[in-house]
Parts: sequence; C-alpha cells; structure tokens
Amino acid sequence: MAKDVLCEVTNCHFWESGNQCGADEIKVITRKGRKAKDSAETDCGTFIPKG
Repeated sequence: MAKDVLCEVTNCHFWESGNQCGADEIKVITRKGRKAKDSAETDCGTFIPKG
C-alpha cells in the first residue's frame, strides 16, 4: 500500500494536517460497472464527513 495517501477533502473524518489521509485502508469505487476509463469515473468509498 502507498506510504503516503494525499487527500484535499478537509471535511473528511480521516483528513489530517498536510493533506494526509489517516484511514487504515482506502476504498476506491467506480461509477460505472467494474472498470474505469479514467479517474473521473472513480470515487473514494472511504469518505466519511466530519461531524
């Protein structure tokens, strides 16, 4: 797994200073079926809003 996972979504529960992701694991999902042509067809399934 990547050593540093960067994230600019500051309202995510896992966001940490320096745009670091503090989640133990990352889930990336596709918007269409099981194959994506580019990053625009993917989303972060790990996102949880701060609350």
